[in-house]
Formats: sequence, C-alpha cells, structure tokens
Amino acid sequence: MGAACILIVEGNPRLRSLLGWHLQQTNHSVHQSANIHHAKKLIHSHCPNLVIMEADLPDGNSLEFCQWVQQQQQSLIFMLSSQKTEADIVAGLKSGADDYLTKPFGMQEFMARVEALLRRQRSISSSPPISLDYGDLIIDLVHRRVSLKGSLIDLTPQEFSLLYVLAQSGGVPLTRSDLLHRAWPDSIDNPRTIDTHVLSLRKKIEIDPRQPSLIQTVRNVGYRFNREILTMNRWENNYQSSRQPQKVAPA
Repeated sequence: MGAACILIVEGNPRLRSLLGWHLQQTNHSVHQSANIHHAKKLIHSHCPNLVIMEADLPDGNSLEFCQWVQQQQQSLIFMLSSQKTEADIVAGLKSGADDYLTKPFGMQEFMARVEALLRRQRSISSSPPISLDYGDLIIDLVHRRVSLKGSLIDLTPQEFSLLYVLAQSGGVPLTRSDLLHRAWPDSIDNPRTIDTHVLSLRKKIEIDPRQPSLIQTVRNVGYRFNREILTMNRWENNYQSSRQPQKVAPA
C-alpha cells in the first residue's frame, strides 16, 4: 500500500491516536482533528487523499460536513459510527461517504478498508477528469465552458485556459511567467498579458471586480485561485443578490 495523506476527524482522543499510529506504521502522512472547524483548515492546507471521520462530531452536523468534503473534489471519505441501523448507514453513504464502518471494529478490518479506499483513490486519480466541480462553479474540460449557478459564462478561449490553470493549481500562487507558459500554447514574452486577461475574467465571475475574492492577487508573486471562498455562504449569497449571469452560448 503506497503512502497517502490521511486526515482523521474523531472526537475520541484515544481512538484518534490509535488509528493515527496504525496508519503511520504503513508510512502514511497522518493529520488529526477533533472537530469540524479545525478539520476544514487541515483539508485546505493538506488536501488529503482520504478523510476518516466520525459520524457524531461535537461541533456541527457531521452529514453536512461529509457533503462539504465531497464537494472539495479531492478526498474519499471513510465514516466511522456507533450508529448501526440501516437508516443511519444509508444516511451516511448518501451524504457522500465512500465507506461506512460501525464501532467497535477490529483494526485489521479497518486497515483493509483503508487500503481498498486508497486503491480506489489512486484509480480515480489516474483517470483524467472531465470537469472541475467547485459546487456553484463548474469548469467543463471536455466542452471548454464554465457555468456559475447553472448559467453559462461567456469566456474567450484565453480566459478559459487561464481560469483552468489557476483552478487546477490547488490554491498555490502562480507567477505571471508560469501562467503564460501553462495557459498559452504560443510563446508570449509580455507577462502583463496575464494582467489584462485576469481583469477581463474578474469582470465576468467576481462579485466585485474591484475587490476580487475568487482570483486573488498575491503580492510580488502573481495570482491564485481561492476556491475556499466558493464554500462560504456569504460569497454565494452576495453573488446571487448582486448579479445574475446571463445564459449564453459557449465560446
């Protein structure tokens, strides 16, 4: 079993430490959290391959958290629960869990299920994606079009390439030079070309292009795609109230 990045979200500190120890023995990189708030920060900073989560977390709705994790498009979910009824298991799986294990459980079964999930994750990762799904924002890589809240956004080919390169970087800031080489098939020597297209792109997808929150400027570096803002109700509500994208044919 190859090494993977795994996040354990479990309120019981003894169980959390025990699971972490066994996973570390097989050379996995393990991060631990006792609550949803801290877990979200770890997911954004470490992009785990697998999230192992308790079904009854102390600081929020675990099923809603499971749905949120699924929307991040980066992790499989392994739910652990003391609830054993069929209804509870179905609810967990429907909320986005890829596997469900009831407590108490044997460590051998736990590790075998982890191994099976990681094999599945590697298989998924080896297949090229057909879209990048950030909830309300979907980047269709097959038809090269972008939709926001179900409405198509009219982007030029250059704007689409720029948005795709920024989005697939996982929040890592990219320099103008990086963006030129990745987003443009032809050689362009002027990095300020990026600034022009970023400005145009912001006018089409930002709440307030003068104060951009989705495509952020990183001082002395370049730009980054802030996908975290798409999961915040404030951004969604503000966008819906401030502007409604028109339905147009793709470029």
